[in-house]
Amino acid sequence: MGCLIFPLALLCLTLVSGVGSLEVIIPQKLYEHARGDNITLPCTFTSKLTTPGLVIVTWSALKVKQETEDTVIATFYSHNGRTDYTSKYERRAKVDVKVATGKADLRLYSITMDENRSYECRVQIPGDDEGTPADIAEMVVLVAPSTPICKVVGETVYGQDIKLTCHSEEGSPPPTYKWDSRDVRNMPKVKDARTTDEGGVMSLFNITKDTSGYYTCTSSNKIRSASCNLTLTVMPPSMLGSVGQTAGIIAGVVAALLIGIIVIYCCCCKKKAKDEEYAMGVREEEYRDKEPTENGERRELRDEDHAERDPRDDRRDEYGDGRSDYNDRRSDYDDRRSDYDDRRSDYTERRSDNDDRRSDYTERRDRYDDDRDRRYDDDRDRRYDDDDDRDRRDRRDDDDRPPLPKTKPPRQDYDY
Repeated sequence: MGCLIFPLALLCLTLVSGVGSLEVIIPQKLYEHARGDNITLPCTFTSKLTTPGLVIVTWSALKVKQETEDTVIATFYSHNGRTDYTSKYERRAKVDVKVATGKADLRLYSITMDENRSYECRVQIPGDDEGTPADIAEMVVLVAPSTPICKVVGETVYGQDIKLTCHSEEGSPPPTYKWDSRDVRNMPKVKDARTTDEGGVMSLFNITKDTSGYYTCTSSNKIRSASCNLTLTVMPPSMLGSVGQTAGIIAGVVAALLIGIIVIYCCCCKKKAKDEEYAMGVREEEYRDKEPTENGERRELRDEDHAERDPRDDRRDEYGDGRSDYNDRRSDYDDRRSDYDDRRSDYTERRSDNDDRRSDYTERRDRYDDDRDRRYDDDRDRRYDDDDDRDRRDRRDDDDRPPLPKTKPPRQDYDY
């Protein structure tokens, strides 16, 4: 009996000693929420003091790998009911504290991947600093994996080792990857014993024609899954070499043709420029080395003539040439004026001839009018004579015609 009393007494002593110490509890150690949701992290506390004079509640976001210290989200003070928020969470967080019931919840709005970390709820009460003043919980922000990207790393030639990679840019928790392969007839393939599939990377060794086919990678996590497809074609080395060699030959021929065309074009342009320079030089020498003589012919100038010739003589010659040109133009003007006078005299003669022909035409017209009047009178006289004769004949015929009966015979009707 004494043996039983001693353990019970020890248990009661332990429970009594624990009563009255500060206790902070977050119900769960892991919370999962989708990105963009409004969430609440619950926290409760108990104290040995019935009516504590001051309660301070602090929520913090614990640092991750790339950060150097924890981030305080908000701090609540019960004596004045004030809550201080850091600038990062000024409009994205709210602390809901009720000292009487021991409630100290944290609300976060429109969570992002940055909230994918652990959070601490800490309570400070003066005069009650023993027990468990803080508790920690982890929050996982769920994000569906994005469409993965499939790639082939290596040369797809018989006997080579290659890798098929698959990766999603987004996904929380981090997605898992799985490869599935089918042959060219779209039938499931049996994996080679040496083939490995780990972390979205499938390694293929000593590939052959049978390695060709269709490969599908599936990226999935708790929310959903996404996939990408890849077609693998393995070619013999000779085929690949012949294709590359043919392409190289074609590129070389095209480059040679282009270079040849450019060289020919440059040569032609250069030759044309030289011909033009030579022609211009010959014309200048002919003009410079010859001077007109008295009879209009040009004679060759010697070097001593060039040396002894005075520049003033050149200007004088130029003035004489200009004056001779003026005299020539003046003589041309006189010739044109004489031609104009000749044409004017011709016009006067033609006009007098025209007047003569006009007078002749008037005389002929007068004669024609007289003849027409005379013929008209003769014709009229003949018509009158004919009319008189016709009247006389009509009267004579009337006298010879027997008289008409006084009564007209009756009309007879005939039957057909």
